[in-house]
Amino acid sequence: MAANVTLNSGGHQAKILMTGAEIANALEATTDATPDLVSTDNDVVHTGGCHCGAVQFVVMAPPVLQAVDCNCSICFKKQNRHFIVPKSKFKLMQGEDSLTCYTFNTHQAKHLFCKTCGVQSFYTPRSNPDGYGVMPHCLDQVTVEHIVVETFDGQNWEQTIQTSSIPTRSKVTQGKGDTKEAEKSNQ
Repeated sequence: MAANVTLNSGGHQAKILMTGAEIANALEATTDATPDLVSTDNDVVHTGGCHCGAVQFVVMAPPVLQAVDCNCSICFKKQNRHFIVPKSKFKLMQGEDSLTCYTFNTHQAKHLFCKTCGVQSFYTPRSNPDGYGVMPHCLDQVTVEHIVVETFDGQNWEQTIQTSSIPTRSKVTQGKGDTKEAEKSNQ
């Protein structure tokens, strides 16, 4: 999928059409392209978005993704397989005005959908309100080597979350240039 990208250079802007792979390569080649994204040593730049292209994002994550397959009421119905990253590893590039939110029960999870095509490419999970759940099938597949899927018993959420490592996945560890945040999360 291609996207219109606005490039800023020396005070000049240019809009060009780029594929996800081209965006990822450009971001990796430019150290200040995503200065607010935190990266660990094994992260790569993944690009992705919804079906119609209105929503586009960049996420820093390993090339081998650890996805969660939850069986709670909503995840089961929409087959919500996702991997979790801290908010500092995710950047919405375009489409904030194209998103609509669905929430229910505890209202902690924020299920975001594209208003045009209906695709949920990321959301804020109940287990990780300080992170995002990103759908690997919404990534441009050029940077994904493999997806490892683990099951999570969301039907018994309160009991299952107590012994799960999932809440730690939105914590930054070993961030380049962000050692203080990593040290705080390890204390």
